[in-house]
Amino acid sequence: MRIIFMGTPEFSVPVLDALVAAGHDICAVYCQPPRPAGRGKKERPTPVHQRAEALGLEVRHPVSLKGADEQAKLAALGADIAVVVAYGLILPQAVLDAPARGCLNIHASLLPRWRGAAPIHRAIMAGDAQTGVCIMQMDAGLDTGDVLLRREIAIDAGETTGALHDRLSVLGAKAIVDALADLDALAATPQPDEGVTYAHKIDKAEARIDWSADATTVARLINGLSPFPGAWTDADGERLKVLQALPVEVPLSAGQTSIEGGQLVAGCGEGAVEILQAQRPGKRAAATSDLLKGWTPPVVFI
Repeated sequence: MRIIFMGTPEFSVPVLDALVAAGHDICAVYCQPPRPAGRGKKERPTPVHQRAEALGLEVRHPVSLKGADEQAKLAALGADIAVVVAYGLILPQAVLDAPARGCLNIHASLLPRWRGAAPIHRAIMAGDAQTGVCIMQMDAGLDTGDVLLRREIAIDAGETTGALHDRLSVLGAKAIVDALADLDALAATPQPDEGVTYAHKIDKAEARIDWSADATTVARLINGLSPFPGAWTDADGERLKVLQALPVEVPLSAGQTSIEGGQLVAGCGEGAVEILQAQRPGKRAAATSDLLKGWTPPVVFI
């Protein structure tokens, strides 16, 4: 098929690779514009931009698709379909209607649960036992379109958003290739009104750990915000990012720490969490066993 691909972050790259490998004609790749990054604040192309150029594909990165000129340029491509995954721009109706068979979106949740910007984070933070991807026919609503195909996977104990992100990216790539191969046979299923939840964008204000909460809640917060923005705690005046944890049964008061047996454990309002990975300011993320070699945690996290 002649496809317009629309995506921006690392999550979208395996999907682009899979479409190319399946033999589809990618007539243009749309992504977010390069933005200043790093210490020098030099403009850096997005992961999809970099990969598309490496594949020799035409890259377009308009700031908006609301203008008639941009919409006309997109329509002139004469695409059969558009595949959209984590693009980051709202698609006006004229764009949704431009490809002959509309626009398909790969959404990283089991719709209608976790519509919106941060479905992977929110699934882990809520303690969901499973998630997946949906191939959805896009409409003007926020992730409200009919679902053509869904694939489910279990969320592992202690799994972080980073790890689940990578698994869902691969799953989504396989799902869209399957969907395009069998598009005429797929039934468009309207989403039910029951079970709708919204995955609101992550606010950095959510990231400070409240040690008075129960251990399950604390572990879900830590794993759900890893690697970005990273849940954090005050460790004797130092902002320690806590990047992976599991609930454990250790008798400690809220915020109290223990390093017995080479394990870093912190007490919660109910129960405790074993911290498996963390990051000190200016340092790389490290497994707790490595972290404790050159650092002694305070008696209490605040």
